[in-house]
Amino acid sequence: MIDQQTINQIFETADILEVISDFVTLKKSGANYKGLSPFSNEKTPSFMVSPAKGIFKDFSSGKGGNVVGFLMEHEKLSYPEALRYLANKYSIPIEEKELSAEEIQQKNERESLLAVTSFASKYFHDQLESEEGKAIGLSYFRKRGFRDDLLKKFQLGYSPEERTAFTTEAGKNGYKKSYLVKTGLSIERENYMFDRFAGRVIFPIHSLSGNVIGFGGRTLKSDKNIAKYLNSPESDIYHKSRVLYGLFEAKKSIVSKEQCFLVEGYTDVIAMHQAGIENVVASSGTALTTDQIRLIKRFSGNITILYDGDEAGIKASFRGIDMILEEGMNVKVVMLPDGEDPDSFARSHSSSEFLEFIKSSEKDFISFKTQILLVEAQHDPIKRAQLITDIVKSVAVIPDGIMRSVFLKDSSLLLGVEEQILYNEVNKIRRRIQEQKWRREQSGRREYPGRKDWEEQPRTTLPQQPLVPGFVENVFSEIEEREIIYFLLKFGNQLLHLSSEENAEVSVAQYIIREIQNDELEFTNLVYKQIFEDVKDLNERSEPVAERYFVYHDQAGVRELAVDIYTSRYELSKVWKRKEAYVEMPGENLGFEIPKSLLSYKMTVIEKALSHLRKELENIEKNSDVEALNHLIVRIQSLEQVKRELSIGLGGRTIIR
Repeated sequence: MIDQQTINQIFETADILEVISDFVTLKKSGANYKGLSPFSNEKTPSFMVSPAKGIFKDFSSGKGGNVVGFLMEHEKLSYPEALRYLANKYSIPIEEKELSAEEIQQKNERESLLAVTSFASKYFHDQLESEEGKAIGLSYFRKRGFRDDLLKKFQLGYSPEERTAFTTEAGKNGYKKSYLVKTGLSIERENYMFDRFAGRVIFPIHSLSGNVIGFGGRTLKSDKNIAKYLNSPESDIYHKSRVLYGLFEAKKSIVSKEQCFLVEGYTDVIAMHQAGIENVVASSGTALTTDQIRLIKRFSGNITILYDGDEAGIKASFRGIDMILEEGMNVKVVMLPDGEDPDSFARSHSSSEFLEFIKSSEKDFISFKTQILLVEAQHDPIKRAQLITDIVKSVAVIPDGIMRSVFLKDSSLLLGVEEQILYNEVNKIRRRIQEQKWRREQSGRREYPGRKDWEEQPRTTLPQQPLVPGFVENVFSEIEEREIIYFLLKFGNQLLHLSSEENAEVSVAQYIIREIQNDELEFTNLVYKQIFEDVKDLNERSEPVAERYFVYHDQAGVRELAVDIYTSRYELSKVWKRKEAYVEMPGENLGFEIPKSLLSYKMTVIEKALSHLRKELENIEKNSDVEALNHLIVRIQSLEQVKRELSIGLGGRTIIR
């Protein structure tokens, strides 16, 4: 367990802008910073970070919170893991109390898996100092020309030939067999466990936050029956379709250079780093996925793919490049000289020579694809027609209309086909894509498709039987409740002048608390109720309604709502969407807005209570229960009188100047 004093120090030290910038490209926008959402696929930046408030808000997905909340959401870390990540980043020592056996058993499994992979990475790296490791593993890396600083930077290692060496050592250090198997480091067969990567050089694979989540192992044997490369299997911490090798080491360079180089293998990445080119990642021999493309897009919209001249491999990758185009990214392609791959080319050329070659050789993907396919389709009309269709399909997925137009013009010249014909085909394909998208959306509609405002779709769980003293059970007014909480958090410390009390001043929070308590109202939404109670407690202790108190609240629902409110854009209040001649922005006239919001809230509660009672009245009339009938009529008449009084207030009577 991390003590509260250390937690406070972590929160005070952590710079939310600095932390999130490790994962998202941010640009200054007034007092805040903006970037593309890391949680959704968007074209226009709506992800906002406020360094002054210490919060982030993603308007596309609705997610928001503090720096710890971001790490928990983005990296899928537990609360303690996120705190340890920040403590490590800012060199804050953590003194934890010794955990009991029960607490150890309850520790997050993901954290345990990461602990195993971290241990394994260090173990494999240290093996390069052993006799066997030097003779085999280190010798291989030296032949590749890798310097010591690169070995350390990428934590390269070696797994001993003895098939149980790692498994035995991990067991001695207290790591459970189940976690060794779940991470794929060990394989279990009929009560016998052995190392997956025995006799291989090791390439640790890191997450964006720098945690080791998996491994790639290369055999140094020439036996064709043995797979040259072996990767960790899928696990709770490693999903190969969502990982790019080298991205952790490359992300800052990708941002600064505004370009990402994509290569195939581990050694390609390391060799280019050694040549001084660090904005490079690898797909590790797997087919490129949408998740991997979006990972790159977070840091740059420009991607250059380096090919080694294998024509079959190039054609196989065309589908992946169409996916890049579909994400709206700028794609360039470079064909390396025959017999060269990024690894060998980087070892034989300086950084400036390599970059100059790329600059002079890179082509846009449409031109490159056309030239590749034209070679075999030159004298075959059928293949030529297939080529034209193939090119048109690639152009059709590009979301930007201007880019499509430019590529169609170039393709028209290259293919010798009228531009208008290509336009017509592209439009047909795009219409078909839109129709398919529309059908998917229709099939996935919510049960209540009419609901669109986020106020009408609360993420919090409501109590089964909310209490509204004085009226009736099961009365619910979500919109008005949220509006009152909005005023409490956003303007709770501001002063109001009461017309009924000469020279008397009361804060917004005090006024709202008094009005709610006087009418014995109680919020039905559990999160709103918690915030109201917290504001009331702060008020009783004469403490201000502080943003930090709610943004760093121990309840996730409160944190999420607080960030929503503190980062909310100006919008038309639900209360004012009626018949007012003009509307002011929220907060411009609190003396009018707050009492009217409270009156609207009370009116909604009354109307819903009356509706409920009238239905109850119908049932009682059918049963001819005269006593119950009279009692219910009295209650209805009482509420009707309250409704008339509220109507006067809503009609425009000023109660606060």
